[in-house]
Amino acid sequence: MRIKKIAIVGPESTGKSALAQALADTYNTVWVPEIARTYLENLNRPYTQTDVETIARLQLEEEDKMLSKAKGVLFCDTTLMVVKVWMENAFGSCPAWILESIQSRYYHFYLLPDIDLPWQPDPLREHPDKREFFKEWYIKELNSVHANYAIISGNGQPRVESAIQAIETLPLLWS
Repeated sequence: MRIKKIAIVGPESTGKSALAQALADTYNTVWVPEIARTYLENLNRPYTQTDVETIARLQLEEEDKMLSKAKGVLFCDTTLMVVKVWMENAFGSCPAWILESIQSRYYHFYLLPDIDLPWQPDPLREHPDKREFFKEWYIKELNSVHANYAIISGNGQPRVESAIQAIETLPLLWS
């Protein structure tokens, strides 16, 4: 059986990690955590473009590793689309290999958590005042790759239920 991949992308502090974990629990499968958090927590200096490229490679490795452990569906807490937005915003460009990888990696469905959750301060988060800007940027990115996606709203369990409802309405996902 081919594993279905569902990517969770979007602005900072929108509950992507909590949503990925809750969905993996709901569907009795595994999820791919965001590698950037652990990497940056251990960096002890400002990150560079090289660091972000390393994070991208590690994210792909983790996704490939978890794919072999998934049961029917794999939830990915971030993808190279997030890295692309990060790179273009922070450095003004994104390496060609990341752009090519975005085109060659397929996700059956994307979840874009809305910015309706309160901002949670965190030393690794950079843009509390640009959430709407980034949400619109992600919508453009999703549309540019002709992604099938849903914007997920709600707080706590209603957010998870909104995601489940969006996932369950995709008959092609489960055939």
